[in-house]
Amino acid sequence: MITNSYQVLEQLRRFESRNVTYLESDGSWPIIWDRAQGTKVWDLSGKEYLDLTAAFGVAAAGHANPKVVSAGQMQMGRLLHAMGDVHPHALKAQLAERLSQLTFGRWNGLDGKTVFCNSGFEAVEVALKTAILATGRRRIIAFTGGYHGLGYGALNATERAHFRKPFLSQLGEFGESFPFPVEESDAAAILSAIDQRLANGDIGAVLIEPMQARGGIRIPPFSFLKGLRALCDHHGSLLIVDEIYTGFGRTGRWFACEHSDVIPDLICLGKALTGGFPLSACVGQSDLMDKAWPLTQGEAIHTSTFLGHPVGCAMALAQLDEITTGDLIHESHRKGLVTLDLLKKMAQQHSNSRTTWIARGCGLMLGLEIRLANGEPATPISLTIIKNLLHEGFILLPEGAAGEVISLTPPLTITDMELQTTLNALDAQIRRYQ
Repeated sequence: MITNSYQVLEQLRRFESRNVTYLESDGSWPIIWDRAQGTKVWDLSGKEYLDLTAAFGVAAAGHANPKVVSAGQMQMGRLLHAMGDVHPHALKAQLAERLSQLTFGRWNGLDGKTVFCNSGFEAVEVALKTAILATGRRRIIAFTGGYHGLGYGALNATERAHFRKPFLSQLGEFGESFPFPVEESDAAAILSAIDQRLANGDIGAVLIEPMQARGGIRIPPFSFLKGLRALCDHHGSLLIVDEIYTGFGRTGRWFACEHSDVIPDLICLGKALTGGFPLSACVGQSDLMDKAWPLTQGEAIHTSTFLGHPVGCAMALAQLDEITTGDLIHESHRKGLVTLDLLKKMAQQHSNSRTTWIARGCGLMLGLEIRLANGEPATPISLTIIKNLLHEGFILLPEGAAGEVISLTPPLTITDMELQTTLNALDAQIRRYQ
């Protein structure tokens, strides 16, 4: 039986692909998670940590939320696995209806239809398949800094060369990248360039994260998404929003596109959907989905063994109930406003001739970017702060192409005191660089 972190790390070195888990030679990174509850994580030695990542945004209603866990346990004892696209189970139908109500039902009073998937990138690839089936157009537009997953279809839209370069020779290269604006002054020129490109008539879809998480907590002007919606309508292209990270209250609304009052054609969902079980979904308005996908004759065009898994569906229904009854959307908005204000004051206070600190975010998707005087990303500083805070009992992650952004995406259940404690610890770390 494994009882300490050293043994786990040695097993990983020996038996896991070396490209997966980053292991510091001195054993200082990573920690080995043993259990988690609410906003807290404990490692194998029993040390307690405050989780400011929600495990990549998954634990929106808290780690091991009792009602979500109970729903999963009960379902495991009743029906552990069904047959994907052949013999369905009732919870898959219930969750499909619930997602319809949360999206198009709330937005325009119409029905939505879902294709269930297993991970976020697969939901994106279903959206891309829907686009070509509906429009007959092969090409798509995506954006710099975008992260849509690492499957071969999604890699055509994920912009970072780190992920794409080794596999370029096998990619279809049907994606084109445009700048992702963070300033109002840039939005008009980018929209004009996209307008000209769409006019060629070969772009089936525009794929965008309404707010970028892994791209560095980047928030575009709310007018930008409205502009994209108008351009897609004019040129007959689909607007796909990737809300795998931003969905289910992360940004202080059910979905980030709602900040712009924009209804997409397709929305990709995952991460916080279940609170901890691999399940994702692509949801589109019914008429579009029926236009794109033919009536099955017994063999689905897109399916998988674990499609609409019964345990995942049970947990998702419970998770959505917890987000609703706990008023977590409002809490994300309220806590985010307070925390962002404090982060901005901290950034202003600590910026000097050597480093510039920039705070931004929306809801409980917050970031603190660090740049050197010459404008270059201060990656060593951000990574050092994150590692130091880890050993003080705070789990954070770097975001941005160079890891120059310290991100805070905690469970939406985090308390005001826990947020303040985190900011105090972060402030103390920053003072070391003054």
